[in-house]
Amino acid sequence: MLLIIIVALSLVIFGTVIYTVIKEKKDEDVIPKDQISYTDLIKQINDGNVEKIKMTVGSTTIKVNLKEQEEPKTAIVPSTQAFIELVQEKVQDGNEITLIQEKPSVFLSIADKAFSILPTILMLVLFVLLIQMQGLGDKGKVYEADEDNVKTTFDDVAGLDEEKQEMIEIVNFLKNPDEFYKMGAKIPKGVLLCGQPGTGKTLIAKAIAGEADVPFISMSGSEFTEMFAGLGASRVRKLFDKAKKMAPAIIFIDEIDAIGSKRSDGSTAADNDNNQTLNQLLVEMDGFDSEHTVILLAATNRPDMLDQALLRPGRFDRQITIGLPDMKGREAILKIHAKDKKLADDVDLKNIAGDTAGFTGAELENILNEAAIIATINKEKAITNKDIDDALKKVTVGVEKHSRIMSDKDKRLTAYHEAGHAIVSRFLETQKDIKEVSIIPRGVAGGYTMYKTNEDKYYVSKTEMLEKLIALLGGRASEKLILNDVSTGASNDFEVATDIAKKMVTIYGMSDKIGPLSINLEKEPYQMQIFGETIENEIGKEVKRLIDEAYAKAQAILIEHIDKLHELAAVLIEKEVISEEEFEKIFED
Repeated sequence: MLLIIIVALSLVIFGTVIYTVIKEKKDEDVIPKDQISYTDLIKQINDGNVEKIKMTVGSTTIKVNLKEQEEPKTAIVPSTQAFIELVQEKVQDGNEITLIQEKPSVFLSIADKAFSILPTILMLVLFVLLIQMQGLGDKGKVYEADEDNVKTTFDDVAGLDEEKQEMIEIVNFLKNPDEFYKMGAKIPKGVLLCGQPGTGKTLIAKAIAGEADVPFISMSGSEFTEMFAGLGASRVRKLFDKAKKMAPAIIFIDEIDAIGSKRSDGSTAADNDNNQTLNQLLVEMDGFDSEHTVILLAATNRPDMLDQALLRPGRFDRQITIGLPDMKGREAILKIHAKDKKLADDVDLKNIAGDTAGFTGAELENILNEAAIIATINKEKAITNKDIDDALKKVTVGVEKHSRIMSDKDKRLTAYHEAGHAIVSRFLETQKDIKEVSIIPRGVAGGYTMYKTNEDKYYVSKTEMLEKLIALLGGRASEKLILNDVSTGASNDFEVATDIAKKMVTIYGMSDKIGPLSINLEKEPYQMQIFGETIENEIGKEVKRLIDEAYAKAQAILIEHIDKLHELAAVLIEKEVISEEEFEKIFED
């Protein structure tokens, strides 16, 4: 409202000034018939023919009454002050001239003053607009309990049975707090949801609000801090005040690590502002009491970045880890997202769940959506298994690029590279499940070897990681062995292999020489100093040893089965894509 008043006032003043200036300019531009020149005016004064002069302060246009003439004349003087002094001199010399100086009109005076303060008013309007854009006022979108906005319930959440069970306690407290109070129980003030992106943290928070039938105030952590210093703490206060007035209610802060990260020394203005915001959040959480019936839910995929004061009992009392869904959970998630889609009769969601181990709920939803898009483009009546398979490849590997023209040389190189991966993997116990091999470019890759992912793994053994290294280096080993040359096609293989080897040595304690140590340089860059000066060189040597040994084993496998390597490469050059059955047929002879 204040902004509207200021803008309206500014427009009125600005219009007044413009009108006045134009009117004055128009008056000056029109030359009346009775106007005399300044030179003639001076001559008339010197000759004693001027009887009266009338002028307005601030205006260069004057009216002159000449003797023996009834109608006044007008004239324009270059300088009013100099003209007044000239007239006064003539009066002193004996000329009988009456000089009348009138004050300007009130309207013109107001317009003149308004014009002088107009820049200040415009700056004030600009400042208010910036404040509105930055959101100095209340933040946090509110979903009222009686609106249709909060439609999500626990029925919409699949694959998180244990997590839902814990959340049911929160719902029961919001619905029937008196039962808990009678027992002397205190419900957690805050619940922190941790997990990878896409696992359903925001979804389950909305489901709690939907089940409890209470207002849901949602806000992102990045919304607390913007251009103006001190806004973060102010927004925290307003957010909690809003929730207390609407209690029982749920506050949900997504990506809380944006404001809840570990406090710094405040050496910069930004650090100081972030510290103030976090301190205010801590104070507000301490200020909760049982009468308010307000629960704070927060989500993050980086719990290790949060300040310890935020995680202590009395603030975020509970930390619930939202993990990746298992096969049963994936099937349940797929069923939810398949409700509004037309699936062919032969589509088996259980098989899809088996092929998508390690996928999040968001990724599963995306696969079905991509499959629906593909089916629509192909003008099919229902989504088929092929559509889902194509969508899976599109999401994991990239878009198929049939239009890219490959030379015979590049095609042969890609065929032997991918054949190298596949042949080496075939003779490794943990890597042998090949689903498809292709030399059709997808995304940034010139080809790919796709593995089955039908097993949920909670641990990865050293043997599996070593064999993964061997499989990754099979492509480069094949290039060197067959073509006696190497290409840039293995760059991503090296990147992944080096990362695995480095983690084996520094994090998982799988190096006999380094021992069971965890040296995470990303979290603690100065941690290396604890172990002495030589540890860094030793780590480098161990990583290189693992890579070199894996490369040598990949070469040995290819040399032993070089006939199969040539056969597979020839099939790839001819067909471009081979399935699991076609791949296994090569080894039946």
